[in-house]
Amino acid sequence: MPQAHDDAPVTASKTADSSRELLGQAVTINRPARDLYDFWRDFPNLALVMENIVSIEKLDDRRSHWVVRAPGGRTVEWDAAVTHDVPGREITWQSQGDADIANSGRILFEEVAGRGTVVTATIAYEPPAGAIGKMIAKVMQREPNVQARRDLRRFKQLMETGEIATAARNRRMLAEENT
Repeated sequence: MPQAHDDAPVTASKTADSSRELLGQAVTINRPARDLYDFWRDFPNLALVMENIVSIEKLDDRRSHWVVRAPGGRTVEWDAAVTHDVPGREITWQSQGDADIANSGRILFEEVAGRGTVVTATIAYEPPAGAIGKMIAKVMQREPNVQARRDLRRFKQLMETGEIATAARNRRMLAEENT
């Protein structure tokens, strides 16, 4: 008997390719879930908090095109499609077509009484060049698990304070010094 096609995202699939890596990170943010969801769901906003994002272009209400810095000074690209969307609560996506890095994932926003919202990111991806690519990414501190933790920390800072703390001098600071 032929096996039925499983079109679930890798994070929920029972027949997913085991060569994919699965990572999960969570952070508690002192804001309502709907505020956090609304910021995240406007995908181009994510370039503000995700360190390796070069650009995110909204193609339509469900699809976006991502360009991301990869180890070795190159970029990788893919189109992503939202596969499940519960406003204020959850966004699930899957890369489409010929993605440079096949990926899928889920962002969950769960309010906790008196503490804000727990934001959980679960991401499955296929490392380019397999185990060797994963090792290179780790050495160059571009490994997705490390990046997810840092990106969520920046998201928390931006949502709670309106800015992301950094020791680096930004363009605005340099312009002010030169005037």
